[in-house]
Amino acid sequence: MIYCAACDRRMQGQYNHGDAYYRCRFPQEYALANQVEHPRNVYLREDALTDPLDTWLASAFAPHHIQQTITAMTESQPLDHSPAAGTAAQTIITECDAKLERYRAALDAGADPAVVTGWIAQTQAERARAEADLPANTGTPARRMSRAEITTLVDALGDITAVLRDADPADKAEVHRQLVLRLNYQPETQTVRAAIDLSAHRGQIICVRGGT
Repeated sequence: MIYCAACDRRMQGQYNHGDAYYRCRFPQEYALANQVEHPRNVYLREDALTDPLDTWLASAFAPHHIQQTITAMTESQPLDHSPAAGTAAQTIITECDAKLERYRAALDAGADPAVVTGWIAQTQAERARAEADLPANTGTPARRMSRAEITTLVDALGDITAVLRDADPADKAEVHRQLVLRLNYQPETQTVRAAIDLSAHRGQIICVRGGT
């Protein structure tokens, strides 16, 4: 998911003249109600992000990083009955609840109801997805994979850069979801900060060409 760093809201996809963009529209009344400085519209062209992102993700599997990455993948698996299970989903739920409160405050301040209703629906859908990711209280936990099993899977993929480049968009989206990939676009510097759950690669910077 890609978010606008100026307001921490998820950017929406749209097409302009046949090209795919991410867009964050921020009506003036919402900015005033929440005391946020934000351009009226922020745009990021998708193809300016795709190749640098694929290259960055693939770098985790480069020869000088591969063992470190496999170690991180092995250790990141949840333990059986781990008390930390569901923490990421719960964090998203908490963030969504805070956003919903801000949106209701914006309505009270006189923001356009049609616009704010759309934000509320989007956030409620995001909250529902996070709730679905919460671990069940019953049932058998998934078996942890051994380091050898993970190594075998990684070796079978071969050229990770080519795999990512040629992957079906739906499959690539699922990879991003499994990695808990979060992208934050900073309009002022036209950079994207990418974070995944592999701690060795958290918080790298990807420079892209964007526009506001």
